[in-house]
Amino acid sequence: MKLIIAVVQDRDAHTAMAELSRRGFGATKLASTGGFLRKGNSTLLVGVEERDVEVVLTILRRTSRVRQELLTSQAPSPGIEPMAVPVEVTVGGATVFVVDVDRYEKF
Repeated sequence: MKLIIAVVQDRDAHTAMAELSRRGFGATKLASTGGFLRKGNSTLLVGVEERDVEVVLTILRRTSRVRQELLTSQAPSPGIEPMAVPVEVTVGGATVFVVDVDRYEKF
């Protein structure tokens, strides 16, 4: 058995959860926050048999979109008050870990 831990953007989590459910995979969604952009994420936990790992990864690839966003950062300028500078960053997609599960019980 495998545990898939997928960190996705909040805006993609609903679609990913719906598709996983539609395909018969149970998942648990945990609220999380990214350290770099400090934006809301969701961490999805999906327990699957080894033969189903690629199916779940395909669903996550399809439902977790990468997008460009403009963020405003404070750029320090020597001798001048800090000014807001728009910076384009890539956000979205998914960070996924697949780990072995030694034991699984459901009560």
